[in-house]
Amino acid sequence: MMFLIYFLLLLAIPLWAQFRVKKVYSKYAKVPSALGMSGAEVARKILMDNNIHDVEIEPIRGKLSDHYDPRSKVVRLSEDHYYGHSIAGTAVAAHEVGHAIQHANQYGPLRARHALVPVASIGSNMSYFLILIGIIFGAADLILPGILLMAGAVLFQLVTLPVEFNASSRAMNQIVQLGLIRNDEERQARKVLNAAALTYVASALVALLELARFVLIFVGMNQSE
Repeated sequence: MMFLIYFLLLLAIPLWAQFRVKKVYSKYAKVPSALGMSGAEVARKILMDNNIHDVEIEPIRGKLSDHYDPRSKVVRLSEDHYYGHSIAGTAVAAHEVGHAIQHANQYGPLRARHALVPVASIGSNMSYFLILIGIIFGAADLILPGILLMAGAVLFQLVTLPVEFNASSRAMNQIVQLGLIRNDEERQARKVLNAAALTYVASALVALLELARFVLIFVGMNQSE
């Protein structure tokens, strides 16, 4: 029964987060901003006001494909946000520029996340392989390295949380202080940013649950020897 509940949680948590994001985003993607500024214009205004002149803004295909590339110093906005004038586009554009501001200010958690990228990549690719082989052959010596690799990937997920929340906080401060949204639009923009943050929380929670499960399996194998 416990395993059934566990697997239901693994399925339900990310599905609920995705549903919430899609619901909120779909609603406010249809609400035009009062000032009529495109996401690209919002991003440029925030960058200029923060004296950041070495970051480019580019449109990118795909829905909710927005991101900041620290290697190229480019804020990439999905075409709907780059050219559109919605509340959702304003919030998302400001959030991605929030990452650019973090980068310019050498924000500690962002630097830590960048440093953990290789660890997370190796961990996510190799951990399950080692753990499953260890479980199949009853080899605890293989499970432990797999758990350690997975722990590195989980650490990356956890470090991502303050990075994303801080970027959203910076985004709200910027669009309010610069007058890029009206007072009655603040609540709407905050809803978009909060919904997006749920996906990161859900991913971190699922990763922690998976890690805990394999740690319990490892402990159980050692106790049975």
